[in-house]
Amino acid sequence: MTERHRGDPAAVRILLVDDENLVRTGLRAIIDAEPDLAVVGEAEDGAEVVPAVRRTGPDVVLMDVRMPAVDGIRATQLVLERVPDPPRILVVTTFENDEYVYGALRAGAAGFLLKRARPEQIVQAIRVVAHGESLLFPTAIRDLAERYGGGRERDALARAGLTDRESEVLRLMARGLSNSEIAGQLVVSLETVKTHVGNVLTKLGARDRTQAVIVAYESGFIPLR
Repeated sequence: MTERHRGDPAAVRILLVDDENLVRTGLRAIIDAEPDLAVVGEAEDGAEVVPAVRRTGPDVVLMDVRMPAVDGIRATQLVLERVPDPPRILVVTTFENDEYVYGALRAGAAGFLLKRARPEQIVQAIRVVAHGESLLFPTAIRDLAERYGGGRERDALARAGLTDRESEVLRLMARGLSNSEIAGQLVVSLETVKTHVGNVLTKLGARDRTQAVIVAYESGFIPLR
């Protein structure tokens, strides 16, 4: 395990979790080139993640899905269960249509990132997840839900009691619109949108947009096709 702290306290703090040193080294090089991002630690397996998160206090964890001892799905669950005010988790994977990725998203990961992504895509994904105002790769998440979704009760959204406006906001969230874009679409203030988004997450028991959208797909509230 190695750790390094950047001097800018406003930088997004990132923990790298991958069993391949070459992958961690490559990600660190990409992230180190950005003034607003800071790698604060590394871990080689999901079993190390909770202690590393407690020690380094990251804002975002880049989490490999497939690791030998504890995989990314279980590691995501452990972080969200055991760490107060847990960081956002961005799953890093080789294959886009991977059941492990969907499992991690259902467990609470905020999004996923392909290992073959270009450097500019990697840093943008980290920023999107860190700020949490839009859904990362909405089309890909819909495709994963279509392939691997299931197991939720069809009336889950009905029981949540969303208002008509909150339902409309949820549909726009599923399209990947940011709060500002939703405000423009509905011709309302940004603060009003933030209130609606907060209400949607609370009523659905969702940690962030990704979990809310997955519930919407799996309950049939938003048709997959």
